[in-house]
Amino acid sequence: MFSSGQNREGGIVIAPASLESCPALVLNADYRPLSYYPLSLWPWQDSIKAVFLDRVVTVSEYDRVVHSPNFEMRLPSVVCLKAYVRPPRHPAFTRFNLFLRDKFSCQYCGSDSDLTFDHLIPRSRGGQTTWDNVVTACSTCNLKKGGEMPRVAKMWPAQSPFRPTIGDLHRRGRSFPPNYLHDSWLDFLYWDIELEA
Repeated sequence: MFSSGQNREGGIVIAPASLESCPALVLNADYRPLSYYPLSLWPWQDSIKAVFLDRVVTVSEYDRVVHSPNFEMRLPSVVCLKAYVRPPRHPAFTRFNLFLRDKFSCQYCGSDSDLTFDHLIPRSRGGQTTWDNVVTACSTCNLKKGGEMPRVAKMWPAQSPFRPTIGDLHRRGRSFPPNYLHDSWLDFLYWDIELEA
């Protein structure tokens, strides 16, 4: 078992910075993150295990060292999978992916609170629960539209609903960076964005 340090009696010494604050950014074999939102991160234990199993290449490391009685290594901050994981072309139709497609905002009023979803063609009128018929809506707008068609309710979504690709969701996800981004991650999170002149 690795520890952040040991005292003379073999007990663990707690270091000032928590090991839990040292996750590794996980890149696919093409050096792109597996996911932008949520960001593809592994806890330090998983990244070390993957290094030992020879499943990843360590791209960057923290200054932080962990060790056992016979071994010492720096914690990986960025790892790249050796085998390419082919993402599905179209993501699963989930509430989270729907909200991400619609940028976590009501498609009627723009609010980002109390979100749910609305069927453009109401289910009571044969509307299906599909990418092409469902949009993110706040509870207020959803209640206001009720079971009416958009033209009757005079409520139109800001963007027409569509079935997103994984690439669409990755682009949306980059708009919602996590609260903490380690410096070693930055070159890999936004490297495919066109540079400004």
